[in-house]
Amino acid sequence: MDAAVTALTYWLAWYLKFRSHLFSDHSIESVPYRVYMTALPFIIPVMLILYWACNLYAVNRMKGRRVEIGNVITANIIGYLVFIVALFTMHLDDWSRTMIFVFFVCNAAADIAVRFGIWGIVKRMRRHGRFMKNVLLVGYGRAAEEYIDRVLANPQWGYNIRGILDDRAEAGTEYKGIRVLGRIDNLMIILPENHLDEITITLGLSEYYRLEAIVALCEKSGVHTKLVPDYYNIIPTRPYTEDILGLPVINIRYVPLSNAFPAMIKRLLDIIGSLVCIAVFSPLMLLFAILIRTTSPGPVIFRQERVGLHNKPFMMYKFRSMVVQDNRSEKRKWTTRDDPRVTRVGRFMRKTSIDELPQLFNVLKGDMSLVGPRPERPYFVEKFQEEIPRYMVKHQVRPGMTGWAQVHGYRGDTSIRKRIDYDLYYIENWTLGLDVKILFLTVFRGFVNKNAY
Repeated sequence: MDAAVTALTYWLAWYLKFRSHLFSDHSIESVPYRVYMTALPFIIPVMLILYWACNLYAVNRMKGRRVEIGNVITANIIGYLVFIVALFTMHLDDWSRTMIFVFFVCNAAADIAVRFGIWGIVKRMRRHGRFMKNVLLVGYGRAAEEYIDRVLANPQWGYNIRGILDDRAEAGTEYKGIRVLGRIDNLMIILPENHLDEITITLGLSEYYRLEAIVALCEKSGVHTKLVPDYYNIIPTRPYTEDILGLPVINIRYVPLSNAFPAMIKRLLDIIGSLVCIAVFSPLMLLFAILIRTTSPGPVIFRQERVGLHNKPFMMYKFRSMVVQDNRSEKRKWTTRDDPRVTRVGRFMRKTSIDELPQLFNVLKGDMSLVGPRPERPYFVEKFQEEIPRYMVKHQVRPGMTGWAQVHGYRGDTSIRKRIDYDLYYIENWTLGLDVKILFLTVFRGFVNKNAY
């Protein structure tokens, strides 16, 4: 279906460019139609490979729709860049860049529309009991309850939990309508008699000594088996494993940016991005520098110590949006709604995030990145590291001007715990595509935010 959509949208882009009245130069066609179409047998497999590389063909009922849409957009952005580079390399200057751009926009939109249609059909069928997976849980504890909560909250996944086997809970015990059917030893009776598609092991940590025997018993039946670890709050969402001569080792925290190549690519994009943004926003920065100087006594640029990569302090730059105040009290006070210290010009700058623009120079220097967890003042870092588990993990990457937490509304005087959860997700799941997605969302969600004051 993706191949058909790619072929159709490619032809549609050609038609819109050269045969419709959407473009003023539609009659100019320096490259013949047949030449444009000869590229199609190369474009289709390249797009399918990009979709595969962006994890769009991985079978996962629990994959979020937003993630899949983001992956479609990422694949098409990469495809567009590859196409442009190919034209430049082969000196095909006569090809219409407008047509190529229209093609990738239409292709992304059409692919997303097709996927929405498929999701709707599958969801309707699952409501009628088709394509459901029958699941049995082995072990009743925290992991089992968390698993049940998520499955019941997402019926579109198509999971039907038949019950729980556990030695400690009495038969008949219920959790949200899911009953304990009996003891774990009953697996020997249940497996041959029931049409189960999957067994999910949700043992408590104290019962892991039984894990090997239970897995062996499940595998004899040929039923697919999963393990939901009771220590899921310790290991990352995407565990990074190593093989030490056949011995599997799970890293408690995997940070993709700790590897040299991803870190180098991200730093290169930070340098290019910050230089481009400085050039684009320099007139705006000059205007607000004049407004700050003429409306409030004090310096134009506000410098404040923040904690960055590897817990190293640095001076972060912002346009001054408050009245000049005592340095000691400023370090320990959180900005709140209708804060009297904020100037009139400063209130507008903070609401629109214009006060953050000088941080582009922090990005250029290497203190910060365009995307990453927001840096905090040393006083609050010392406070939060004692109160919030895993808070200090955020300092394993460069802090950013915008981040995953910020585009979800967690900025200003909002929940620090929720903010850290989003920061940890970003750190553990970083990809170049995720950075592009955050920058894209920042334009629509991040610059103007109800929590920015």
